[in-house]
Parts: sequence; C-alpha cells; structure tokens
Amino acid sequence: MIRPPANQCHPKIQQSTRFNPYFKDCIGAIDGAHVLARVPRRISAAFRGTKEGTIQNFMADVDFDLKFTYVLVGWEGSAHDAFILANALKRDDGLKVPTGN
Repeated sequence: MIRPPANQCHPKIQQSTRFNPYFKDCIGAIDGAHVLARVPRRISAAFRGTKEGTIQNFMADVDFDLKFTYVLVGWEGSAHDAFILANALKRDDGLKVPTGN
C-alpha cells in the first residue's frame, strides 16, 4: 500500500536537537535500485547492467516511518537516476514535493 507523503516534518525530527536543524524541512527520502529483469532479446542492450544480466532501474520515495509514498518502476538498467527523478517530477501522476520541502 502506498500512501501520499505528509506535508509536515516527522515528530522524531522535530523533537531532536541533533537532526532538527538539518532535516526540519525533510518529509522523506528518495533512492533508486536495480533489480534483475527478463526482457526480450531485441531490447536487452538497454537493460544490460555493469554486471552480468539484464536489470531494471526503479526509484522509490519513503517517509520516516519507512512507508512507501511513491514508486516508479520499469526503467532500463542503463537509465541514469537523475533522468528518472526528472521524469517522475514532470509526470501528471508523478512525485509531488510540497513547496519548501
């Protein structure tokens, strides 16, 4: 189950003198990963990773309770993370980052 991100800072960060000055506007974390994929041989070159096999690149956003708020899957293994993030931000149903966060 994926839920929309909260528009406020997590209470654990608000109450922490160690993290609050640095993460007070942060509502989650974004990262990408590669997973093995089976693709038709005719398009396998785009899905080839730096190691053996074909892979897909995906991006996920999680909140501070480690719950997914956004996932974008299906990108070729050769796709750059910055390109995937840019695509997620410009989609109509894409990643929405509240102003100031």
